[in-house]
Amino acid sequence: MRKGIHILYFITVVTSALVGLWHFFVPWMFQWYDYLPTQYENLIVGIDYTNYCFSLLLFGLSLMLIFLGKRALAMNREVIYFYFFLTVVWIFRACLASFIEPWPLQPIPAAAIGQLVASDVLAVMMIVVSVCFIKELRHK
Repeated sequence: MRKGIHILYFITVVTSALVGLWHFFVPWMFQWYDYLPTQYENLIVGIDYTNYCFSLLLFGLSLMLIFLGKRALAMNREVIYFYFFLTVVWIFRACLASFIEPWPLQPIPAAAIGQLVASDVLAVMMIVVSVCFIKELRHK
C-alpha cells in the first residue's frame, strides 16, 4: 500500500484516540451540569455513564488499532475489521452532526461548527483508508 495511506491510517486512529481521551474531560470542561437542575441526579449519572463508556470504547478501540497498526497495514483481516467498525462509528457521528444537528450553536458557535467539520473530515479520511483496505483485500 502507498505510504500516504499508512500515514493517513495513523492520523485517523491517533485523532480518534485523542477524541476518546478528550471526552473523559468534556463534562467538566464545558460545565455540562450547570445546565441541569440539581434534583435530576439520575440524569447526571446517566450522562456520566454514557460519556465514560463512549470515551473508553472510542479510546480503547483507537489505541488497540494504533498498537496493531503494522498488522492492519500488512492486511490482517481481523484488525482491518476493527478499523471498519471504527470507520462506521465516525460516519455515524459525522451524519449526526451534519444531518440531525445535535449541536447547538449557542453559547460558542465556533465550537459547534468545528466539531461538525472535524467529524466530517475524520470520517472522510477513514473512508479513504477503508476503501484502500477493501481494494487491497480484493486484490489478494
